[in-house]
Amino acid sequence: MKKLEDIEQLNERFDGRPASEVLSWFLDAYGGRIALASSMGPEDQALTDMMLKIDRNARIFTIDTGRLFPETCSLIDRTNLHYGIRLDVYFPQHAPVEAYVKQHGVNGFYESVALRKACCRARKIEPLVRALSTLDVWICGLRREQSVTRTGVRTVEWDADHALIKLSPLVHWSEKDVWDYLRANGVPYSRLHRQGFPSVGCQPCTRAVQPDEDVRAGRWWWENPEHRECGLHVS
Repeated sequence: MKKLEDIEQLNERFDGRPASEVLSWFLDAYGGRIALASSMGPEDQALTDMMLKIDRNARIFTIDTGRLFPETCSLIDRTNLHYGIRLDVYFPQHAPVEAYVKQHGVNGFYESVALRKACCRARKIEPLVRALSTLDVWICGLRREQSVTRTGVRTVEWDADHALIKLSPLVHWSEKDVWDYLRANGVPYSRLHRQGFPSVGCQPCTRAVQPDEDVRAGRWWWENPEHRECGLHVS
């Protein structure tokens, strides 16, 4: 297990440093045991661009839950073509998904927070755990200003649930910072962002947001804000 004092030292060294500098050091230090877990969102697309400029063989994976928007699937292809790569795509095991649907219905996640999180566990967390089992560091596109559930995120954290380092190089970035980077570097992004979807997840669980709402207000919009995480980033 990584010592907590080591995590503190890494934060002292890298907190507030440019994202590309943070990525460069960790990609070099951890070699093939580090990867970006991409949701195909704007932050992760920015990180994808940075990582591939540092290391053409950097590991990047995404999760196809079986309920993605067609625009998200299209973005996976466009990203592969743009960079000349092949993103690793993880899928959920069929048995837990089939059992969930059999017991709760195709859209049972609308009925309660517990059922929604159970769906996330079957479709998102299970494949994530398999992907993380091969890593020492997972890179995330978390930003503090995204929502009330992320205000305490640090650049470097120890993920005790998965026994690895969790790295968030964009933790201090604003939404403007992200979009300035995407446009300046010609990075592909989802067409849904032009239609009022700043954050995109599974199709049944994502809606467009209003101008006065935070960027993740459209995710699981029928729940209270403090519950709006799938479990990927909550211990």
